[in-house]
Amino acid sequence: MGPSAPEVVVHPGPDELAAAVVERLVAALGAAQAARGSASVVLTGGRIGTRVLELLAEAGSRPGAALAWDALDLWWGDERFLPAGHPDRNEVQARAALLDAVPLDPARVHPMPPSDGPDGDDPDAAARRYAAELAAAARATGVPGPVPVLDVLLLGVGPDGHVASLFPGQDPPPGDLTVVAVRDAPKPPPTRVSLAMPTITGAGQVWCVVAGADKAGAVAEALSEDGRLTGRLPAARVTGTGRTLWLVDEAAASGLPTT
Repeated sequence: MGPSAPEVVVHPGPDELAAAVVERLVAALGAAQAARGSASVVLTGGRIGTRVLELLAEAGSRPGAALAWDALDLWWGDERFLPAGHPDRNEVQARAALLDAVPLDPARVHPMPPSDGPDGDDPDAAARRYAAELAAAARATGVPGPVPVLDVLLLGVGPDGHVASLFPGQDPPPGDLTVVAVRDAPKPPPTRVSLAMPTITGAGQVWCVVAGADKAGAVAEALSEDGRLTGRLPAARVTGTGRTLWLVDEAAASGLPTT
């Protein structure tokens, strides 16, 4: 399937936004589990991403929760290349918000390697290791190609229009890479590991979850006809094969044209 056109859904504020994302996420992942016995989600960090995970943990602990936690694969869109346990790692924040609170299968949790992991401080080797893990998961489930089924891929969007750790103005990596090392990122820490854009756009549903007036300019450009045509911002190039959702609060949507 080709790319899907973006749909925009505006919520009053960040709390309503996070709650709505959780409701959608439980429904989407539950539907995937009902269809093929398992589901996969790609997590994002940041304030709103972490709040979504906190609310997801609450939803998952209620009686009659719709998700089978032991049949859920968790991947990451990007990671700060820092030592294991560092509080700035997306994995550490996700564990505190969700992973330690629900009965996940540890074999289905796929954090990106830390800077003191098996590849040491070599982010290129860490990226290759994560790419190999994605490819192994694809083979194990009979999916052709180097990436398994990614049902829902969550993304934050920075004020500069970056997604995952793909920043404006950086040279695009070779097209055959599914995971890339990022150096000289314009926000700390400068060294990161990220899914490559073709991996992101290969997901079934891609949801950009954005809150705050400081993101309004990036949201407006990414969703404008000119912004999508030029692709200057990585956020403007984001699509899913089945659905592309921009789930935003009123502040982040304040630069969009009114109808």
